[in-house]
Amino acid sequence: MTETRSRLRADAQRNVEGIRQAALDVFRLGGLNTPLDEVARAAGVSKGTIYHRFGGRQGLIDAVVTDLVAEYISGIMTSVEAITDPVERFESYLRKIWLLQYDEPASNDVLLRALPGSEPLTTLCEHASEFAGRLLGEAQATGRIRDDLTPDDLYLLIWERGIIARACDQQPRDGYQRRFEYTLSGLRTPSVASV
Repeated sequence: MTETRSRLRADAQRNVEGIRQAALDVFRLGGLNTPLDEVARAAGVSKGTIYHRFGGRQGLIDAVVTDLVAEYISGIMTSVEAITDPVERFESYLRKIWLLQYDEPASNDVLLRALPGSEPLTTLCEHASEFAGRLLGEAQATGRIRDDLTPDDLYLLIWERGIIARACDQQPRDGYQRRFEYTLSGLRTPSVASV
């Protein structure tokens, strides 16, 4: 009896890990709104098994969000912290976040707050917003970034870039990147932008 129970638990754990890995693969390609049927198919289980093991889409997303997105965003924060010039740090953060939105549909969904009911996603977004706000303040203190730019403006610029990445998924990456450089130059104070 105990051996059977242990075997069932081991099978259930393998099942859960298989679903998690399938969700990571599927969400990376198609974003967080990819139908659960695709995750189930990739995992070789029924959709009902996903509901049984994770309680549905929200539970599954909450179970994979750290592996799916948090590591990318934390990596960006760590890499830009090493930059000493506040304006370069601020602009590098935006460049990296905007490219993440283009390259990773699931990350874009997180930054667009496509699933506001997810506590891990909300916490991650709030942390990223606070970090971006700090970088903005430090960059503005140099006088080289517009002083009328607010943290809310910054959030909306990230949100708008995400909408553009989602709506224009056929645009080449270098064109997307070239166009966001225009946005960055508009964030500089007029005397700096014209230099």
